[in-house]
Amino acid sequence: MMNRNIALLLRGALLSAALLLPTGCTIIDTKVAVVQPFDAQNYLGKWYEIARLDHSFERGLTQVTAEYQQDGDAINVINRGYDPQKKAWKSAEGIAYFTDGEQTGRLKVSFFRPFYGAYQIHAIIPEQPSTNEPYQVSLVIGPDTDYMWILARSPQIDDATKQQLLTKAKALGVDTQQLIWVEQTAATH
Repeated sequence: MMNRNIALLLRGALLSAALLLPTGCTIIDTKVAVVQPFDAQNYLGKWYEIARLDHSFERGLTQVTAEYQQDGDAINVINRGYDPQKKAWKSAEGIAYFTDGEQTGRLKVSFFRPFYGAYQIHAIIPEQPSTNEPYQVSLVIGPDTDYMWILARSPQIDDATKQQLLTKAKALGVDTQQLIWVEQTAATH
C-alpha cells in the first residue's frame, strides 16, 4: 500500500513537472517601456551588433550578428560572432515568443530551453517607419539594465543616432561607460 502511494505521488510530481517545464520561466527585474505598436515583420532579418554590455556568452566576440525569422507564432534567432583568439566562428540558435502580444516589443528568448530571458525592444529608429519599411536601429534591454544591445541593419551607425541611443540608455539607468563597441570588419559571413 505504501509503495503504491509513493508511486502515485511520484507520478503526480513528474506530471506536474512535465506540465510546467515547457513553459519555462522568464524573469524581468526591470520592466522598461517598449515599442508600441510593434511590427515583427519590420524587425525580421539580419542585424549587426553595434554595442553591448559584457557577458560571458559573447565575451571577446567580434563581427556579431543576429538574424530573426518568423516561424508560426515563434521567431527563430541565430546569433553569430567571430572569436579572434580561437580564429573561429561561434553561433547559437534560439527561439523567441511575444509575451504581451505581437504589437508590443517585449519577448522572451531562449537559447537553453526551458529557460527564457527577457528581450525588451525599448527604441527603434525610425520611430514611425512607413508601412513595410524595416526598422533600421534598435535599443534592446534584457531582464534588467545589466543587459543592453544596440543593433543596426548596417555595421555602423552615425554619431547622432549613437548619441540619441546613449541618452535613452542612460535615462533607463544603463552604465553606458561599460559598453563594448563591437568591431564589425568586412568579412564574409
